[in-house]
Amino acid sequence: MVYGIIFGVILIIVLLGLVTVNQGSVAVITVFGKYRRILRPGLSVRIPLIEKIYKRISIQNRSMELQFQAITQDQANVNFSAMMLYSVLNHDDITIQNVAFKFVDDRNFMQALVRSVEGSVRAFVATKRQSEILQQRIEIIQHVKEQLDQQLEEWGFHLLDLQINDITFDEVIMRSMAQVVASNNLKAAAENEGQALLITKTKAAEADGNAIKISAEAEKLAAKLRGEGVALFREEVARGMAHAAREMESANLDASFILFSMWTDAIKHFAENGKGNTIFLDGSTDAMQRTMHELQSTLQKSNIIEKK
Repeated sequence: MVYGIIFGVILIIVLLGLVTVNQGSVAVITVFGKYRRILRPGLSVRIPLIEKIYKRISIQNRSMELQFQAITQDQANVNFSAMMLYSVLNHDDITIQNVAFKFVDDRNFMQALVRSVEGSVRAFVATKRQSEILQQRIEIIQHVKEQLDQQLEEWGFHLLDLQINDITFDEVIMRSMAQVVASNNLKAAAENEGQALLITKTKAAEADGNAIKISAEAEKLAAKLRGEGVALFREEVARGMAHAAREMESANLDASFILFSMWTDAIKHFAENGKGNTIFLDGSTDAMQRTMHELQSTLQKSNIIEKK
């Protein structure tokens, strides 16, 4: 009977000395209130009634949602919505002791951590203007990590990440920002439309210029061809007249006869093809003789050209 009682007491003491620590956590052991050692995940043994589990600490990643407000350099209120990810720095004994004993409880630690993050963000935002904040999410996160890393290490923690999910301003500021964006869009649209119109008019002017240039070149070529045609016509007329003059000389005929014939043929042509136009000709004898002399001079010049 006595042995049974003794065996039962020993069994109870052994069972009380067995401790199970879950994966992802450690247990801090104290002896009469003083830190003694750390129990790792798995089944461990402690001295019953002497060694006490002071705290079980999770070494897994932890997250927290934050919502707070900051004021910019130009006195604009900025509302932040962020997610913070942190964890125990490492599994070293000193780190675990800092986590276990730096703060009275987890509530006080969370309060200090949140206030530290908010204070760091507010200090950064206070140096920036409203228009700069939306473009500096990464800079804000880097500033917070630089400011808090050393402090959190002293507490035994490490800030893994800080995600700023949303940045908003007061309703009045949001409306004014929307108006600025809308006006900038209208300005950009007007500038684009102006550029398009300028390009269109420039291309049209270039096309008109090219058309005028082509037309001028064509007119120039046509005038040249017309001139060459007139010159060839005159040259052929001169050759024909010179040939006729030589034939008359060889036949001992007076050149005035052919000149008179040309004169009458010209008057006949005017009459037949005039189409109602009035042509004034001096039909006097003096005018006829003067015309004959001029035609004879033309024939003489034609002979000279032909000889050349």
